Amino acid sequence: MAGRMVRSCVQTALKAANSVVGLAGMAVILYALWMLRAWYREVADLHLHQRLPVPWFIYTFLGLGIFLCLLTCSGHIAAESANGHCLSCYMAIVFMLIIMEGAITMDVFLNSNWEEDFPADPSGKFEDFKDFVRSNFEICEWVGLSVVAAQVLLIILGMVLRTLGPDRETDYDSDDDTTVPRAASLEKSGPTWFRLC
Repeated sequence: MAGRMVRSCVQTALKAANSVVGLAGMAVILYALWMLRAWYREVADLHLHQRLPVPWFIYTFLGLGIFLCLLTCSGHIAAESANGHCLSCYMAIVFMLIIMEGAITMDVFLNSNWEEDFPADPSGKFEDFKDFVRSNFEICEWVGLSVVAAQVLLIILGMVLRTLGPDRETDYDSDDDTTVPRAASLEKSGPTWFRLC
């Protein structure tokens, strides 16, 4: 009983931390859709036959948000099933995401020419995003640290839940428990057609 309660608490905590990542993913999707709408409004005046450059930054943001939402869905499935293989795959994906985030962060902080690593953004939204981060650095720092802390917590809770394993206790009544007394009472009372006569 105590093991079932601990497992349930860990599953709930894993789902809650997973929801933080899901909310971040939805926020990124909404921001990307807003940027995409603004981009298409800006280029609406251009001629239709003119080929427009691809706004890579907007599509990258949109892809990142969709990835985080899919990761959240898989995390909820892994938490609910408490299957070792699902949890291992989920933790590996979250770990690789943390490594990628760390590599990008280190490149930005240690490389003075980090902007040259990215292609030119024709939409100009990349510059707007950089200006927004610079002007609201403390808020962006806290949001980023909260998401990374939630991802680290996902790995820790995933390891704990994987160690606990799935709930193997089942609460059902066996057919043998109810069939045996009924059969014994029928033998004592005799066949049914004798009682009807």
